[in-house]
Amino acid sequence: MCVLVVGSVAIDSVETPFGKAESVLGGSAVYFSLAASLFGPVRLVGVVGEDFPKEYREVFRARPIDAEGLVVAAGKTFRWSGRYRGQMSEAETREVQLNVFEDFAPEIPDSYRDTPFVFLANGSPHTQLSVLRQVPGARFIMADTMDLWINTQRDALIELMARVDALVLNDGEARRLTGEANLLKAARWVCGHGPRCCIIKKAEHGALLVTAQDVFALPAFPTELVVEPTGAGDSFAGGMMGYVAAGGGNPTYEALQTALAWGTVTASFTIEGFGTSSLHTLTRSLLEERLREFKRLTQLPQEHSPL
Repeated sequence: MCVLVVGSVAIDSVETPFGKAESVLGGSAVYFSLAASLFGPVRLVGVVGEDFPKEYREVFRARPIDAEGLVVAAGKTFRWSGRYRGQMSEAETREVQLNVFEDFAPEIPDSYRDTPFVFLANGSPHTQLSVLRQVPGARFIMADTMDLWINTQRDALIELMARVDALVLNDGEARRLTGEANLLKAARWVCGHGPRCCIIKKAEHGALLVTAQDVFALPAFPTELVVEPTGAGDSFAGGMMGYVAAGGGNPTYEALQTALAWGTVTASFTIEGFGTSSLHTLTRSLLEERLREFKRLTQLPQEHSPL
């Protein structure tokens, strides 16, 4: 089954303790698409400027990513420049040029409107709601958000939550949105406002999957190679939604648990290189190998009677 993603396509420049990368392919929809396409076809909706490099389009063509919904508008592509320091837990934004993305009003192509699985990448809740009106038959919808929208468009975000199946956000965003310091209480608050599940990303501390009745926690995949964490959250969502869509039906709680693991290992590859570079060479077999290792690392040993 196909996944539809609506979000940003960007050109990023980033600096970390491990070096610099200038004008690399980025954007939430791109990270998501590259991750989800390891499981099946992806339909991408976004906007770029006339300066968008042709070689970056080839990245999409190399995967089952349909970019018919990627519009070229007069002007320049969205650009972001940032820096990570120390433990690289949070990016320091140096410059943002929204350019053509500033007035982006997504128009879903007719050929995309029957897509059963939809990911609304981080963006204005008003824009996300406009997308939902164009995909009335979607079977499973996941939305992402951030502090900016929690602070400035809270009412629209609450309205959006009532219409999606899953909300994904990080721990700080969950606390800000709900006013709850405890993450489990925060996630249950989210579920009480519409979504059947809430996924809370905790960076190097893993992730939580919470429903009104259940809670499931996983650690991050332990890796010594952390080069640059931009896009890890969108890759995580891509791994999750890619697995869910591959299942075809409305996912069970058990399927969502497994999807959380796939998302976790997918994100672990993203952070091993600058920009989307690690995802360009990632294969399903490499992903499966790391998932097997992740299962081994997170499995409790068989209990034995004390001597």
